[in-house]
Amino acid sequence: MNRIILDEDIHSVSDFRANANNLLKQVKKTKRPIVLTQHGKSYAVVLDVSEYEYLLEEIELLRDIRNARKEIQEGKGIPHDNVYDAIMEKFKK
Repeated sequence: MNRIILDEDIHSVSDFRANANNLLKQVKKTKRPIVLTQHGKSYAVVLDVSEYEYLLEEIELLRDIRNARKEIQEGKGIPHDNVYDAIMEKFKK
């Protein structure tokens, strides 16, 4: 995901309401999120769907890695050579 550009990607909710179509086109074109503010404070983020899906996939992968590391630390891992041998045995059949 591209990083926001402060003077282009931060808008008030009122501005978003008035210019929603153009701002949504900007999000789609630039792949950058838009931060919406209300009363001068951050309120919400508008994100392109494909960028959102990518973030979810990345989070899922990072969780899988964290869980795998935990399992290895707990002694639940399988040595690489054992896995390789098991896979090769299945292909020989």
